[in-house]
Amino acid sequence: MNEVRFHGRGGQGAVVASRVLAEAFFQEGKYVQSFPAFGAERRGAPVAAFARADTSPIRRRTQIYAPDHVIVLDATLLDSAGVLTGLKPMGWVVINTEDDPRDVPNMDNFRLATVDASRVAVRHGLGSEMSPIVNTAILGAFARATGLVGIESVCEAIRVMVRHKAESNVAACREAYEVTRV
Repeated sequence: MNEVRFHGRGGQGAVVASRVLAEAFFQEGKYVQSFPAFGAERRGAPVAAFARADTSPIRRRTQIYAPDHVIVLDATLLDSAGVLTGLKPMGWVVINTEDDPRDVPNMDNFRLATVDASRVAVRHGLGSEMSPIVNTAILGAFARATGLVGIESVCEAIRVMVRHKAESNVAACREAYEVTRV
């Protein structure tokens, strides 16, 4: 089973990203599950979302406490307790940041990919400079870094799950796939 935990802020698209990733895995023949975890305060507040994929039915109905991979939609959350908690050794951490992977501290036990998903999102008209919606761009980075899901499956899942500006979201996903640094 592959378990992915997303950390972002309300409005960045973490919940939608988990659903799109699950759809992409589903299109590749996997059994999937995705769900959010957030409180009453959502816009700008920390949000977590989860996705699971497996070759057999998924019976587990809990949050993901020991993820195989973590996707971070806002790099400032790395300073928060819990973002990397439980991440399996050599799991992927995919971060939305301008920084090169060599410049991100405390990642010795993990594989790391970075992408400036905020810039990519704004370039494709997804959100604004102050509040970019980075979910589809970060999924392109995840596909590139991990190889667990194909970029074509992610793009098709975006078309199925994200009706508003679907082709702009696909373009952002493809661009992020190309510019991800590992």
